[in-house]
Amino acid sequence: MTTVPAVTARRVAVVGGGPGGLYAAVLLKRLAPDREVTVWERNAPDDTFGFGVVLSDETLGGIGSADPDVHAALAREMVRWDAIDVVHRGRTLTCGGHGFAALGRHRLLHLLHERCRALGVTLRFRTPAPPAAALARTHDLVIAADGVNSRTRDAHRAHFRPTVTTHRCRYIWLAADLALDAFRFEIAETPHGVMQLHAYPYSRTAGTVIVEMREEVWRRAALDRCDEKSALDQCADRFAATLHGSPLRTNHSAWTAFRTVVNAHWSHGNIVLLGDAAHTAHFSIGSGTKLAVEDAVALAAHLHDAPDVPTALAAYEAERRPVVASTQRAARASMEWFEDLAVHTGGPPHRFAFDLLTRSRRVTHDNLRLRDTAFVAAVEEEAGIPPGTPPMFTPFRLRGLRLRNRVVVSPMDMYSAVDGTPGDFHLVHLGARALGGAGLVMTEMVCVSPTGRITPGCTGMYAPEHERAWARITGFVHDQAPGTALGIQLGHSGRKGSTRLMWEGIDQPLPHGNWPLVAASPLPYRPGVNQTPHPVTPDGLAEIRQQFVRSAEAAARAGFDLLELHCAHGYLLSGFLSPLTNHRDDAYGGDLAGRLRYPLEVFDAVRAAWPADRPMTVRISATDWAEGGTTADDAVAVARAFAAHGADAIDVSTGQVVPDERPDFGRSYQTPFADRIRKEAGVAVIAVGAISSWDDVNSLILAGRADLCALGRPHLYDPHWTLHAAADQSYTGPGAPWPTPYRAGSRKPPTGRRA
Repeated sequence: MTTVPAVTARRVAVVGGGPGGLYAAVLLKRLAPDREVTVWERNAPDDTFGFGVVLSDETLGGIGSADPDVHAALAREMVRWDAIDVVHRGRTLTCGGHGFAALGRHRLLHLLHERCRALGVTLRFRTPAPPAAALARTHDLVIAADGVNSRTRDAHRAHFRPTVTTHRCRYIWLAADLALDAFRFEIAETPHGVMQLHAYPYSRTAGTVIVEMREEVWRRAALDRCDEKSALDQCADRFAATLHGSPLRTNHSAWTAFRTVVNAHWSHGNIVLLGDAAHTAHFSIGSGTKLAVEDAVALAAHLHDAPDVPTALAAYEAERRPVVASTQRAARASMEWFEDLAVHTGGPPHRFAFDLLTRSRRVTHDNLRLRDTAFVAAVEEEAGIPPGTPPMFTPFRLRGLRLRNRVVVSPMDMYSAVDGTPGDFHLVHLGARALGGAGLVMTEMVCVSPTGRITPGCTGMYAPEHERAWARITGFVHDQAPGTALGIQLGHSGRKGSTRLMWEGIDQPLPHGNWPLVAASPLPYRPGVNQTPHPVTPDGLAEIRQQFVRSAEAAARAGFDLLELHCAHGYLLSGFLSPLTNHRDDAYGGDLAGRLRYPLEVFDAVRAAWPADRPMTVRISATDWAEGGTTADDAVAVARAFAAHGADAIDVSTGQVVPDERPDFGRSYQTPFADRIRKEAGVAVIAVGAISSWDDVNSLILAGRADLCALGRPHLYDPHWTLHAAADQSYTGPGAPWPTPYRAGSRKPPTGRRA
């Protein structure tokens, strides 16, 4: 005899009649026909915000698996297209192969209403839902699908712990009766500032039109004071190329600022958040309805499989949270790109379009090339990249140094020196990476004095034996890996010194043998844990400056090709730059000009000592990721200052300045700072931070967001990362020559069993 599983959540209340709430109701009723499902919607059936809804093929596939009837109804209604148009400065560039599907929001709701009624879901329109707490007492499950302004979430905010971030642009949802055959981005450079249009079809005769601009542009254009007709007329005039004279219309539309919603928890007892109530992602990647529908699919599946509601809700959140977090990271990257659109508009047309299309970091050089080979070829031709050459294997010049490709082995502390002297480990470590094909290999931070070390295992350049040991390494690299440049990074630990080796306790003080620390101000890195440094006196400033000079002179004699000054990560020079660590009241503190004074003095002294034909770079932390700390605006000013003093490139890192930082991690998460510095400060940049694939490197270089890309962990995993990237792309040109003894291994070995 077959046992029918018990139905989890027999009585379900859905608060909110948007697509996510309705589709959850459909699936829950379909999976258990005897389940009682009621949807409360405070508005009328046809009341809705916005016009069109875009769904990806992946989302449609999920709908098809969960409910073939809804999928079939959608398939009959949706319009499809595969092109994206970018309109800028009188040119329209088209990139194909993307694959979109959309339909009108009214029509989507109507189809879901019909499906709900056919299954026996109770729909209560024009009826505000009772409070979720009251519903929770009479129902087994309450689904809060009541949108970005969720009353349910707010009523239980102490448990859900929402964070709502309001962003810098104003936008409005509009529509026009015109036949669009592509997703269209149009850029308008007006006397008030840059405005942008996002448009896409949702039927054969109508399209959604979103107009967006920075808050200050919106105000300068007087759109905050216009009546509805005047605002629509101004928008239509600005984007005439797309609209072709078609008037714009509204639907409960108002200018608003996008808000990103994040919740610490998605469920509270038997109340669960779904869609915009739980999370939002910027409309520029078309994800709101998509995420809500996918939430509904996952929630229904777990309720069907789990033995009880708490287990189902935990499984639902565990499945969806990482997916949503990934989407929100991509959406944030896209949103911030548009917020800073004015920074990007000056690029060549094809490169600008490529930059726009890859802004979220989900679309990359490789998959865009698969979608539209001709478009990417046009971008590469415009950028001067030879046919058949991946962008990462194009050369780059810094002063008198020609790098054969754009890959840098990032500085990585090895903590394996003895009294500052690099040994066989460093020879093998740096030598292996030099043989691995990168254009530039950087040492770890090399300290300028014994008391400027981070740990007892840090390398130095303050004794004759150090210079001899480093010369042995540079000699090996230049002899055995000709064409590979070797760079030295000079630094002083400041308040972050006298600590244990990383694997013995990162940033923890030594159990014995500690040395005194100096810093811009007497602020310990971790109060009560790390020692309080002495503020550097004027005599101390002069002495440390000379230590940098002596180390630079020794580095030149040792044969290094490039020198980088470490002004990042909270070490001594970084400590002068950040307002969180520099509280001085003399000429070396106060405003940014004062905080820059000593790092610039050190830079000037080192630049004068370093050979004129060899390049010098500076690593900075472009943000402290902490309130009151260094900002992106500060980073541009700092980069400009170093460039004006002769820096050939800025190595753009972030954070590690204060222990209570809150980094916004993600794929290539630091590259927007490099991008902005490159375009605003007009200086070459090295991008770092979670760049892990050769596709990432190609995308960043071709988009013009970076000149060089530094990778650390990938080179720990694979010392020959660059050569393997060339092999993966079938590239055999001069940008990645295999060392003669290794040429027999330049083809990837076959896998599996072959006869």
